Amino acid sequence: MDLNEIKNRLNAMQSKSASKGGGDKKNIFWKPSVGKQVVRIVPSKFNKNNPFSEVYFHYDITNRVMISPINWGEKDPIVEFVKQLRGTNDKENWRLAKKLDAKMRIFAPVIVRGEEAEGVKLWQFGKELYMDFLNLADNEDVGDFTDITTGRDISLTTVGPEVTGTSYNKTTIMPKVKETPLSSDASEVQSWLDNQPNPVDVFKKYSYDEMKEALQKWLTPDEPEEGSIIDDEDEPETEPVAPTKNYALKTPTAPKVSKAEKFNSLFDEEESDLPF
Repeated sequence: MDLNEIKNRLNAMQSKSASKGGGDKKNIFWKPSVGKQVVRIVPSKFNKNNPFSEVYFHYDITNRVMISPINWGEKDPIVEFVKQLRGTNDKENWRLAKKLDAKMRIFAPVIVRGEEAEGVKLWQFGKELYMDFLNLADNEDVGDFTDITTGRDISLTTVGPEVTGTSYNKTTIMPKVKETPLSSDASEVQSWLDNQPNPVDVFKKYSYDEMKEALQKWLTPDEPEEGSIIDDEDEPETEPVAPTKNYALKTPTAPKVSKAEKFNSLFDEEESDLPF
C-alpha cells in the first residue's frame, strides 16, 4: 500500500466533507454480522497502491441499483442529466440533482479469520468507515496494515438497529496490536493475491441507451412502462422512489416541444461540455 497515496486520498475526502457537509455473488460478498469478528484487508490485485475501490452507483432509478459507467471512464446519461439540472436556477431541479447524484460505495478485499478456506471476499461499506480506514493508515503507529508480512488484522465490532436507532447496523474497527503475516503458507498468500473479484466487474453493466431509458421512465411515471430493463440477478435490491411530478428543465423562451423531445435534447453530443 502506498501510504502517500492513502494520505492524499484522506486529505481529499476531508476537504470534500468540509465543503459539503460476475460469479456467484453470494460467494463474492461478505458483511459483518452483529457481534465481533476479525478480518485482514488484503492488498488489491487491481490497485497495488490502494486496497479500497471507490465505486459509484445510482439508487432508486429502477427496482435495482445500477452501477455508473463513470467507473470505466465512460459517459453516464444520469450524470449528464444532473449537470443539466444544476445549470438552472430552479430549486426543484437542484433537489432532483442531489437525489440522482451517483453515490460512492467502498469495496475492500478481505480474508475473514476463521473462514480462510473461502478465500478473498468483497466487503462493501460507506464513507464513514472508509474514513476510519484512511485515518488508520495515516497513523504512524499503525501504517500499512495490509502488508502481507508485517500487517495487522482488524477487529470489528458490529451493533444492530436496537443500538444505532436506525434501520442499519454499525461497525467500528480496531487494529490488532501485534503485527502478523497474512498467512504462514506462502502458496496460500499467493492464491489470495491472485484470486480476487474485481468490484466493478461483479455488477451488470448497462449501456448508455439502457440507462437513459430507465431515467426517462422514472422521470415520467404517468407513462406506461413496456417492461423492465433490469436483470433479476442484480445486487442489491431497492424499492424505487419516483418523483412526485414530471421534471423537465425550464426553457420558457424555447418553442413548445414534447416531453420526449425535451428529454432527448439534453443528450445532444454536440452541445455537451462534459469533461468525459
